[in-house]
Amino acid sequence: MEPFFDKFKIPIREGRGFSLSPIELKDYISFEPKRVYYLTDLITSTGQHCHLKEEEFFVMLKGKCNAVIDKGSGREDVPLDTNDAIYVPSYVWHGFKDFSGDAIILALSSTNYDPDRSDYLEDYERYLEIRDEKFRELYGI
Repeated sequence: MEPFFDKFKIPIREGRGFSLSPIELKDYISFEPKRVYYLTDLITSTGQHCHLKEEEFFVMLKGKCNAVIDKGSGREDVPLDTNDAIYVPSYVWHGFKDFSGDAIILALSSTNYDPDRSDYLEDYERYLEIRDEKFRELYGI
């Protein structure tokens, strides 16, 4: 069975005049990151979608927001605060909204960027038609 959606709290280590938040990727994801990107200056919600292949790991570096996640029982808000992280495998509907003014989200992706967006499913009704079958097939749930 493949790993499924999860939320984590990234530890904070206090140093002399600084804080350090180590992220040992082996503790959170099973994919090799191929791309890193980050979201800043967030004044509106991101587009909600799922990926057919891509897996992502999001870290709330600063601020707060709500992740919109459908992990099998409809869309729900998952609050994220500084140093929270979420793993979003393929076929899990997701997006972000309700950002604090200082919000910064770091993302690690299992794929390189593809401008044709063929890996995206952005129609929620179509997503609902295939969700349960894909969850059983991929995650055994």
